[in-house]
Amino acid sequence: MKDSSYQQSHQTGMLTFAGDLPNICSLAGLLCALLAIYYAVLGNFPVAIIGMIWSVFFDWGDGIIARRMKRRTDEYRAFGAQLDSLIDIVSFGICPAVLLLSYGEFSPWFLPGAFVILAVSAIRLSYFNVFGLIDDSTYMGLALDNNVIILAFVFLFEGIFSRTIFSVMLYAMCICLAVLNVAPIRTPKFTGRWFYILTVYTLVLTVIYGWILWSGF
Repeated sequence: MKDSSYQQSHQTGMLTFAGDLPNICSLAGLLCALLAIYYAVLGNFPVAIIGMIWSVFFDWGDGIIARRMKRRTDEYRAFGAQLDSLIDIVSFGICPAVLLLSYGEFSPWFLPGAFVILAVSAIRLSYFNVFGLIDDSTYMGLALDNNVIILAFVFLFEGIFSRTIFSVMLYAMCICLAVLNVAPIRTPKFTGRWFYILTVYTLVLTVIYGWILWSGF
């Protein structure tokens, strides 16, 4: 016999959860990640980076919204946590892997790097889902969203180097970040005022990459 909580969860339609404000924010981040993947495949890297950094913005935003909703039920919290984790594997796993492959012109040499990114993302998110934070403000290893924040900044200097040299640099950086993602080190969880800093960072990078895109025409 199924317990009452299980039965109650099945009385709520799936799309009802999708209408929850934090989950809408999460899905907006998923859309940004999809656009980033699409434009990365097309080789339009400025737009791809814009999509990636906005996916981080919405990933941070959904948690802030969820914490401020005092009457949000445990059922919605549980669903939101699962949705957020599944979207993270797309935004911070698949998306950077596709970006690396595309920048490497889909050479087979870039497949191992892409797999490392995906594997580390899956391992890290699984670990976090089981064990959570070390404390309220500390992660074990570097959080995956930080990879995109760093990558978006480094990509600003892409024009200084040749395509070949930068592709090697990008490859090496992705591997180094992957090592940090699963390393037994303590890293801070950026909350509070850091969201406002991320907002400014996102807007500034959007303008810069938009200018790079416009000047390229």
